[in-house]
Amino acid sequence: MIYYVDASSFRDGDGSESRPFKNINDAARIAVAGDEIVVKPGIYREHVVPKNAGTKEQPIVYRSEKPLGAVITGAEKATGWEKVKGNVWKFTVNNGIFGNYNPYTTAVYGDWYFASTKRHTGCVFLNDNQMYETATLEECQKGKPDIYAWDKEAAGYLWFTEQNGDTTVIYGNFGKLDPNKENVEFTVRRNCFMPTENFINYITVSGFNINKAATTWAPPAAYQDGMIGPHWSKGWIIEDCEVYGSRCCGISLGKYKDPENDMYFTVKQVKSPTQMERDAVCRGQFHGWLKERIGHHIIRRCHVHHNEQTGIVGRMGAVFSTIEDCDIHHNCTSAQLGGAETAGIKLHAGIDVTIRRNHIHDNIMGVWLDWEAQGARVTQNVMHDNNRPEGVEQLPGGMFSTDVFIEVGHGPTLIDNNILLSPVAITIPSEGIAVINNLVLGSFSLINSGVDSIVNGQREPRYTPYHIRHRTEVAGFMTILHGDDRIYNNIFVQQHKIHDKKKTAADSDYEVVGTKPFDIFPTQAEWNQQFDFSKKPDMGALAEAHFGHLPVWIEGNAYFNGATVYKKEKNKLVNKTGKITVAITEKNGDYYLKTNLAKELGDFTCGIISTEMLGRAFEPEQRFENPDGTDIVFDRDLLGAHRGSEAIPGPLTALSSKEQLVWKKIGV
Repeated sequence: MIYYVDASSFRDGDGSESRPFKNINDAARIAVAGDEIVVKPGIYREHVVPKNAGTKEQPIVYRSEKPLGAVITGAEKATGWEKVKGNVWKFTVNNGIFGNYNPYTTAVYGDWYFASTKRHTGCVFLNDNQMYETATLEECQKGKPDIYAWDKEAAGYLWFTEQNGDTTVIYGNFGKLDPNKENVEFTVRRNCFMPTENFINYITVSGFNINKAATTWAPPAAYQDGMIGPHWSKGWIIEDCEVYGSRCCGISLGKYKDPENDMYFTVKQVKSPTQMERDAVCRGQFHGWLKERIGHHIIRRCHVHHNEQTGIVGRMGAVFSTIEDCDIHHNCTSAQLGGAETAGIKLHAGIDVTIRRNHIHDNIMGVWLDWEAQGARVTQNVMHDNNRPEGVEQLPGGMFSTDVFIEVGHGPTLIDNNILLSPVAITIPSEGIAVINNLVLGSFSLINSGVDSIVNGQREPRYTPYHIRHRTEVAGFMTILHGDDRIYNNIFVQQHKIHDKKKTAADSDYEVVGTKPFDIFPTQAEWNQQFDFSKKPDMGALAEAHFGHLPVWIEGNAYFNGATVYKKEKNKLVNKTGKITVAITEKNGDYYLKTNLAKELGDFTCGIISTEMLGRAFEPEQRFENPDGTDIVFDRDLLGAHRGSEAIPGPLTALSSKEQLVWKKIGV
């Protein structure tokens, strides 16, 4: 069955082509497996709530007839502004418009939220651009941009809210603009396209512009909402969409609501945050967290930008999913919100998740895979400028910046064939990480750090789970021993300025490029020598080895501009003479790499890496392999070109002195 929706139709119809529905929800209430909902261009101010599930063979498809022509928004027009004083105007609305959820009395708060300034889940937009909330009316009147905001010009447009009886009052500082002559909107609805029930499976959402919603803070042990998301289900496809303007998260592949574990620390405080998260993982099994029931989503060719917490978030619900060919940028750069859940992509328990062929840039952090990134692969991505602009202060309570952050995971996790150009490139307070064939202009950070705490004078390890191979069932828990990393065939270039030479690789903002931080780890042979049971015949005698560092394998890398070198690496190129430059430039939405690496690399070559060579990640005893268990041979580069026997390090099979196209603008 095909249902038609047209916001400009004369009146509500029956969903036929001649008498279309005016609202998408009318179709969402009755569509069943195999149905398609075709939505005409227009603005749909509603929260679309799919009621029925599709099947793998017959999904329910929602399609914008014209790419990005159908707009689903959580905002309403704000009209009738009254001049107050100077550049400040006032808008008043009756609270009845909000139903049972008023975003202007609901604070952004919860577990892992660290910013001290109170913000509301509501927001005001001027000509589709987010305005900045102030804590007082006086701040709004002064019109001074927030010192932590990345975009000072945008941060000059301010708003403040207060309640007056049954009304919400919003003040806006619009500079020299008259809000009654501009497009001003305020968010009213919490979501744009999201089921309210679990297990609404196999939905496809294609070609929509989804924007501006009053979403809530989405930490891992809480219900995670977004402007669009599957809400704890299986087999969704979100494709060719533009997603922007969420107060918190744009797309949520995240956690269901569990009343006994929802915002547990904020509500109860009686268990440590890590214990709370372990509980959430184990409770998830009871609530359907199985390979047969959850995940397997696809997000492809989407433009995800200017969301205030994350572009894409997910705790456990993203397992076995793929995020590909997306442009993800300017997420959490307003510095309005601060806490430990902020990035372009932030996933907990990204088991067998593939993040590939994306352009991820100008975010507070590029990709953050927290806990259980077992079987995850970050490949063929172009990442740059995932760092605060020079001179902008870090928000108190805000996170540090990096291209890729793998936190307290046991692996196996792959980072391969990427361009990583931010000052901090790979942050790994983890183990079981393989870094292969990347171009790296940033540092490794949080090496042998960022895991355990000293509490009451004793070490308190952060035990995290690992899983049955390619499953969600927990196989065990262990703290991070550090090491068990493989670093092969990368190009390291020290190009960024080092701001503080006293920093070490144990710091999150370490800026020295190269592999020297791994000098503290043993080789495989050195590690093996500890386990001679004939010399240490009782189990307790091996405790020192059982809780010591794991070995690392580092070979085939090329180092330039003084990038540091692992002291035990044998096959390597250390270029001490040439001055390497690497630049990425934009032309009409396409991005080009320009470098003189080809000349300075000379005839240095390295071998092809494969699953067979990489062995198994230590704790889960799982190979670095595809989600279906098959081997990987790393003979394809960033763009999919074939590597031959004379392979060079880095993500490209061939380097040129001319500009090379590395990202092509996603089409509409």
